[in-house]
Amino acid sequence: MVTVENGKLVRYYDGEKLQIECWGKDSFRVRVTRFNRFTDENWALIEQEPLEAEIKVRAAKEEKSDLKVNAEEKIIGDSATITNGNICAEIRENGKLVFYNKEGKLLLAEYEYERQSSLGINTRELKGPMGNCKASMKWCSDPEEMLFGMGQYQNGIFNLKGAFLELAQRNSQASVPFVYSSLGYGFFWNNPAIGKVMFGTNMTEWEAYSTRQIDFWITAADTPAQVLSRYMEVTGKPPVMPEHGLGFWQCKLRYQTQEELLEVAREYHRRGIPLDVIIADFFHWTLEGTWAFDPQYWPDPKAMVEELNAMGTKLMVSIWPTVSVYSPNYQEMKDKGYLIRSETGVKVNMLMIDPTSFTDATNPGAREYLWNKVKENYVSYGITDFWLDVAEPEYSSYDFENYRYYKGANLEVGNEYPAMYTKTFFDGLKEEGVNAVNLVRCAWAGSQRYGALVWSGDINSDFETFKKQIICGMQMAMAGIPWWTTDIGGFHNGNIHDPAFQELLIRWFQYGAFCPVMRLHGCRHPEKAPMSNVGGGRCASGAENEIWSYGEANYEIMKSYIELRERMRPYTRAVMDKASAEGCPIIRPLFYNFPADKAAWEIKDQFMFGDDILVAPVTEAGQTEKKVYVPAGSDWADALTGEIYKGGQWITTDTPIEKIPVYVRADRYEELKYIFG
Repeated sequence: MVTVENGKLVRYYDGEKLQIECWGKDSFRVRVTRFNRFTDENWALIEQEPLEAEIKVRAAKEEKSDLKVNAEEKIIGDSATITNGNICAEIRENGKLVFYNKEGKLLLAEYEYERQSSLGINTRELKGPMGNCKASMKWCSDPEEMLFGMGQYQNGIFNLKGAFLELAQRNSQASVPFVYSSLGYGFFWNNPAIGKVMFGTNMTEWEAYSTRQIDFWITAADTPAQVLSRYMEVTGKPPVMPEHGLGFWQCKLRYQTQEELLEVAREYHRRGIPLDVIIADFFHWTLEGTWAFDPQYWPDPKAMVEELNAMGTKLMVSIWPTVSVYSPNYQEMKDKGYLIRSETGVKVNMLMIDPTSFTDATNPGAREYLWNKVKENYVSYGITDFWLDVAEPEYSSYDFENYRYYKGANLEVGNEYPAMYTKTFFDGLKEEGVNAVNLVRCAWAGSQRYGALVWSGDINSDFETFKKQIICGMQMAMAGIPWWTTDIGGFHNGNIHDPAFQELLIRWFQYGAFCPVMRLHGCRHPEKAPMSNVGGGRCASGAENEIWSYGEANYEIMKSYIELRERMRPYTRAVMDKASAEGCPIIRPLFYNFPADKAAWEIKDQFMFGDDILVAPVTEAGQTEKKVYVPAGSDWADALTGEIYKGGQWITTDTPIEKIPVYVRADRYEELKYIFG
């Protein structure tokens, strides 16, 4: 039967309860369970003010309509519709769900096997042994539909139609299960369980391996920007980006001592090159899980921070959730249940220099414990910027079924971990009155509201990987993660003396100048040996990675792009503030701004930086010219020459090593040309 309960449309059938409710403008939250009640978890969704909906319940011989959500009369029928602004949901007599927009255009419908064969396959399932269930939903697939978002996958796929995606977190993979459809809807799988999704040409299927209910959110709007805005309203917007997030960040694997780091900052200062942030990477500590500087190599953090501040540079420090079995905090955290547990085998989750476990970020007590250590050993020195590495977390063996968290089995809740780890620092800094920017290696839905600046992980240093990062950045933007960046130059295998790597670095550096945050990092070759066999001295280091480490010609090019980034600061500030106020992405695919231009939906190696700047990175070794598409809907000015081009055409432009093709909306060019010198 179908009925109305507290303004929600509910269907009961054969032990299954299905509920549809308004959840934000033009949007529904849908839950299905075979247990006696829904869970209390909202997961990534934020509670919304109640909205009135138009509900129509149909019985075999009559129809009662125009019910308000606060109607007290209990209506029972066989099918029903519920409408919230631009979206209408229908429960058919056979229980299948169908969604339409306000014009009656079909957006999404559950697959119906029985109309096509005698296979006897259910399209909405919750099944399994006693306890949690495997949950899946199958939807009809429009072969012309284009799909974008879903977070960060290192597969180089732009239009996700036809793609298989694992719903799991790994180093360089961030599963953020919100997808935007060119049909005009957005769909969010509100479930942190490990699983998968298949965007097939014949069917779309979402699956969670262990859960208590199906839970998803869907919205409909006229443009990509409107759909993404609806999603950001219900999952959260980023805070205001601190001013030091707008300039250049220097990093390497790894500054081994306090003096080494300070000397790099001093050299930037002597050369007159603005440096907003410098980062102390991992093993500035003695043991993982001590969360404190190793006094042998970092003897006076307070003086270090004061000197950096005097130069206009903030110190960011790397904080891992790992806890060495030799850490003085290990036994206490184990006793209190603050560590992730193993279902079988020893309680070791990762092998780095020592065997380690992970802090259980789903446990509020563990989050408080960790923050108190960070507050004592870092915040007390004036350090309020944190690099949350290994935040997937990165298991040495990704056997997801072997780990258990405070909130449940990893299979059930694991994808939420990076959001909760980021929340640890966001909440702590908020108490200190600090606007957080947390550099973090992974994210889930809602991470953006905790100040997550996601970077794309430990990726290779080559042009093929570079191309993929451009797509990753746009997909993360369309999944609601506005703050995103990469290791400029990639992380693995870049030799600072290799001309081929130097070319890659320059092209990546140019791209980095137009990322939400511009950060140079990597494990450069030739590597340096460990300094000792104790404490932080046990960890090796990479080669130099400062902009003067690559020869004078390359230095001048990189210096010029840091200066460009500085001139762009007022524009970047405006774009960041709009992201905070309205949830708009910083970088975005061309179709976000120009959905009426069919060609804009196909371009995967260009992007918009804010509303007015179009960027076309050079992505091939030895490339001396590039074809650039300027979308219809605007005229465009070459950022360097001011030459005007009509939108809706391809342009071929020269790309000497010092140039990245950039175009500006023609009506904004006079206002913005100062950026480009």
